[in-house]
Amino acid sequence: MKASSLYGRFGSGKAVLRVEDESLLTGRGSFADDVNAPGQAYVLFLRSTYPHARIVSIDTSAAAQMPGVIATVTGHELAKAGVKPLPTSADFRRADGSATAAPPRYAMAVDTVRFVGEAVAAVVAESRAQARDALEAIQVEYEPLSIVIDPLAAVSPGSPLVWPAATNNVAAEIRHGDVAAATKAFDSAAHVVALDLVNQRLAPCPIEPRAVLASYDAKDDRFTLRVSSQTPTGLRDTLCDMLGVGHDKVRVLVGDVGGGFGMKTGLYPEDAVLAHCARKVGRPLKWSAERIDELLAASHGRDVTSKAELALDASGRVQALRVSSLANLGAYATPAGVVIQLLIGPWVSTSIYDIPLIDIRIRGVLTHTSPTGAYRGAGRPEAIYLIERLMDAAARKLKLDPAELRRRNMIRPAQMPYRNPMDKTYDSGNFESVLDQAMKLADWTGFEGRQAESSRRGRLRGRGMAAFLEWTGADVFEEQVTVTVSADGYVELFSATQAMGQGLATTYAQLAVDVFDVPLEKIRIVQGDTDRGTGFGSAGSRSLFVGGSAIRVASERTVKHAQDLAATALEAAASDIEYAAGTFTVAGTDRRIGLFELARREPQHEIRLVSVSSVAGPTWPNGCHICEAEIDPDTGHVAIVSYASVNDVGRVVNPLIVIGQLDGGAVQGIGQALCENFVYDAETGQALTGSFMDYALPRSSIVADFRTTMDESTPCLNNAMGVKGVGELGTIGATPAVVNAVLDALARAGVGKPLDTLQMPLTSERVWRALHASPEAQQRAAD
Repeated sequence: MKASSLYGRFGSGKAVLRVEDESLLTGRGSFADDVNAPGQAYVLFLRSTYPHARIVSIDTSAAAQMPGVIATVTGHELAKAGVKPLPTSADFRRADGSATAAPPRYAMAVDTVRFVGEAVAAVVAESRAQARDALEAIQVEYEPLSIVIDPLAAVSPGSPLVWPAATNNVAAEIRHGDVAAATKAFDSAAHVVALDLVNQRLAPCPIEPRAVLASYDAKDDRFTLRVSSQTPTGLRDTLCDMLGVGHDKVRVLVGDVGGGFGMKTGLYPEDAVLAHCARKVGRPLKWSAERIDELLAASHGRDVTSKAELALDASGRVQALRVSSLANLGAYATPAGVVIQLLIGPWVSTSIYDIPLIDIRIRGVLTHTSPTGAYRGAGRPEAIYLIERLMDAAARKLKLDPAELRRRNMIRPAQMPYRNPMDKTYDSGNFESVLDQAMKLADWTGFEGRQAESSRRGRLRGRGMAAFLEWTGADVFEEQVTVTVSADGYVELFSATQAMGQGLATTYAQLAVDVFDVPLEKIRIVQGDTDRGTGFGSAGSRSLFVGGSAIRVASERTVKHAQDLAATALEAAASDIEYAAGTFTVAGTDRRIGLFELARREPQHEIRLVSVSSVAGPTWPNGCHICEAEIDPDTGHVAIVSYASVNDVGRVVNPLIVIGQLDGGAVQGIGQALCENFVYDAETGQALTGSFMDYALPRSSIVADFRTTMDESTPCLNNAMGVKGVGELGTIGATPAVVNAVLDALARAGVGKPLDTLQMPLTSERVWRALHASPEAQQRAAD
């Protein structure tokens, strides 16, 4: 069997324009809020204005009598009806060996509210306006309780407790590494650098807010939910557990998704409330989040406070890494929130460096804030930020070029496969080569001239580097794909992974073209229906290397199956059948039959195959990102004047899509470095950044010059295609690269101690204060 190159220009490795874009750009996309059902009613939620309070009473009687109101519901009523709490983390322990200690999280608060924005009641009405009016008629009597917002304050003796069993507000704790050996390495080190660092709290902010359309079929005793989700199967399974029904009783449908960024993994309280109420009132129900709902009540990301230290010998070789972190879990210990910080982040803590010893202690801390969960990178940006900040701090202390210090500590290709101190094995990587390419792309040696030119214009210029890797795959390496070759001339492939703007339909179609050798427009990629197939979904940059590999394998198995059918039809041995351009031919003859003609001969007029396949393990994409930034010393404003990156993502299926993912991810990382910060008032617990008037997002003009290249010379060895995950790589590298560039500019201007205390986001005010608070810089300016 062989394939031609007739349609090779549409296959993998080619910059094919995205097939999704025409419908999206012409307004023909189908997002969750675009879908309506006959006879639907609307749901709105009353949210707590208190960060911590006992619910004395909730009176919905007046609301229930208002025009258009169909029903009201409270947390107590849901619990009485048998709706179970959402899952919380159960995989970790506290220091004394006891299980994770955290309050149960109900779909709506029962007895106690624990953060501003937590839902306490819901109204079902004929219209949104009527539901909104009814919300104002609900009377809730609260007894305010003491609060704690900051994780450092939360673990202090005598602080208010979020949950009585979580003494000192520590829900779970873990320690990785060899404490004694690391301590010995620090005691004997020639140099030690230590930094107190904060990865601030972020709000993911996808362009499409969440929406839910829930219906219940009493005849079949079956729920259908239309949602915006990255993981339809997981959402379904959690809902079934909460409602106490079998998995066959819930169908989840997902159409177009306007961004996920980790925020749309799993079930939210609103999903369960709508399903329950749809069954209760016997009508389809719809809820569409407003932006304030998303900022207050959707999961947040990051929020980790760390003390990080490196022990180095006299030559600059790192002997040990020591980290002590407080991870702010918010009011509830969600499974994702705990595992991301206590386990996934540490997996990449030593990054691309040959660091023999670690001592990493992480405490998951409860506070009266919205729960944290996945956000693009999920633990890896936090860990990489620590090690890359330490590398630059060590380079300054040892008076070494930051690139040289990194080079001295890099894992070499000869060490592959390499097992890091967290017992994770890197299958491939040539980190020094990526570093060299990035330095050339950024013109590292020409920096002094550019700095001088900036100085002539009255600007302070600095450069920053991040050399790093990340782990991808979510540790779920199996996917199922259903292939249907139809008589009408199309090949349809269904996958339980989920597109959310990253171009999966195009990428998957290109992989299918590689095998089926038919025009791209003959390939249909279908996702988002748990009745048609289930799987983990899309998270942890797993879609291409797990889902795409499954597409490739399923396509090959289908062609092989069709080859056997063709052999029968052509009365020849299967080994004599050749395949090219959608046609099977008996070798050396003119006897042939088309793929779609074969499908027409089948009893159902189609060839259908269900394929389950897996990859051997995770991928370890890596890169080197170099940023140059200018500071206006009069205002503290930071301008990114150059951003160059080389990225090892293994084999590239579609360069346009990969570069879009890398650059888009980098902008999100830059947002953390320079402007994004979700802030609660420490005294009142109120969100001070509850709208886009106050929560600053990066603009498209934030980078003047993006230069992005990809290195395909080191393919992944854990999947047959050699691809590596790409969706989160840019975000992980950008934050430390930008921060290091700003700090370098400040250091060159003579700023001393403030370098070690300056925290993200590096707003104009913070940078200006660092410049003007430093006696060294003031003296240098006077001179």
